[in-house]
Amino acid sequence: MDDYSAWVGRSETREDVAAAAPLAGLAALLDHDISPWLPGTVPPLAHWLYFLPTARQSTIGEDGHPRRDGAGLLPPVPLPRRMWAGSRIEFLSPVAVGAALTRVTTIDAIKPKRGASGDLLFVTLRHDIAADGVAAIREVQDIVFREPAPTAPAPAAVPVEPAEPEPAEAVRSLSPDPILLFRYSALTFNAHRIHYDRDYARDVEGYAGLVVHGPLIATLLMDHFLRTAPGATPRHFSFRAEAPLIDGAPFDLCLARDGDAARLWTRDAAGRTTMRAEVA
Repeated sequence: MDDYSAWVGRSETREDVAAAAPLAGLAALLDHDISPWLPGTVPPLAHWLYFLPTARQSTIGEDGHPRRDGAGLLPPVPLPRRMWAGSRIEFLSPVAVGAALTRVTTIDAIKPKRGASGDLLFVTLRHDIAADGVAAIREVQDIVFREPAPTAPAPAAVPVEPAEPEPAEAVRSLSPDPILLFRYSALTFNAHRIHYDRDYARDVEGYAGLVVHGPLIATLLMDHFLRTAPGATPRHFSFRAEAPLIDGAPFDLCLARDGDAARLWTRDAAGRTTMRAEVA
């Protein structure tokens, strides 16, 4: 694999405004009649609704992401499949609706690895967001690039006894469908085809169906926490994807408290944990 060490330390700066309209859309997506958040304040994880991609249509690749040709922040990685594997987020100060936002994104690390599915490239991005000039959010994001999906069908899994469900204090079930995925893609201007093009997701990237966005799952977990702790002000949040969550079958949002913190996870219809998160 090519050496991308020269790309470490590169950065870009973008500006935006913490507009109210995306927050109304998020509240509707999360099925709230009335926004449950502190009035006038951007809720936790809603910073993902800003700094949306603005690549010209002629620069979009087959997967729906901008082509990685070395012209942007990311290096020209030839591995075609891309996944947001997780993030660690600090909420440093409140973000007021209407605030002027600045985000500085820096490549902190690029690490090649060899896994069971072939070559992998892990890219770590650090996002430092200021609101009206005050440091507000720091996010360290992990992106993984992978080889093409195998052309031969995967061997049938050996049936195993389902594990005893991990005990949870609060469980909420949802059924992800193409409408939910489309609305979140629209909110975030996300054109990755695995979220709306079933033929592409299945035949090109090797998934069993449409893939539920990682940040959408994380947002649903945060919403699950806030529903159980009205008025809470999270200071830290982290999540890591463990397996794809596919549309068409219900899944559970699960929570277990640990003092002032909470463990969160999603459990698919087969009982498999697909994402884990922590909030404090």
